[in-house]
Amino acid sequence: MDSCGNKKYVLITGASSGVGRATSVVLSEHYNIVIHGRDIEKLEKTKSLCSKLADVKIWQLDFSVADEVEESLKTFLNTNEIMIASYIHSAGMTGMIPLKTITIDKIQKILNTNFISAALITKTLLQKKYNGTELENIIYISSNISNCGGKAFAAYAASKGALDSFMRCAAVELAPRIRVNSILPGGMLTEMTKEIFDDEELIKRMESAYPMGMGKPEDIAGVVKFFLSEESKWITGQQITVDGGRSINVSG
Repeated sequence: MDSCGNKKYVLITGASSGVGRATSVVLSEHYNIVIHGRDIEKLEKTKSLCSKLADVKIWQLDFSVADEVEESLKTFLNTNEIMIASYIHSAGMTGMIPLKTITIDKIQKILNTNFISAALITKTLLQKKYNGTELENIIYISSNISNCGGKAFAAYAASKGALDSFMRCAAVELAPRIRVNSILPGGMLTEMTKEIFDDEELIKRMESAYPMGMGKPEDIAGVVKFFLSEESKWITGQQITVDGGRSINVSG
């Protein structure tokens, strides 16, 4: 599907940096796109990196409070008179929170950003009043921790696990017209993870555990592009792990 030149767009949330920004730049070579984020200056930077042949629209909203997600998206779609053919949820909030310091507020913000906003956006894009029957493809950017464990990552992992469970149910419910999949990246150095990896020894340990080395956001963007293509037309309901071999490395 190549939607440049018409009113069908690809929506990429969390496009102000990291995987979302890299995905926006790659997809702008082939599609008109809507880029979402909290920081307008960072979104403008992403837009400046995108192909000049694409129409790039900006949707600014903070997902950590989910109450406004539905109405904000409905207004955005109506105001711009566009429809979304594909949706990539790359918005994410991480943070190391030891179990003994977990609070309702901390959990809720992570769930809102990583999972609840994705569910509400999906719901909105399925409503004919706002998006017709244009939606064809949904890709949730999850994490390989969804199927694993890690100290101080319980809230983050739980939010990604919820996202993947939602994905599987949505894939069954929305087939055959709409495909729904998750991409599970491994550890990458991005703006979101830089505080976690702000330790040279930790980075060395991480790199030694990845048979193919640690990844870059562009590695995920390429998989997203594949999922939007006809080559993946018989794939739905799948968790696709993209982690340089980390999850199968029993020696590290």
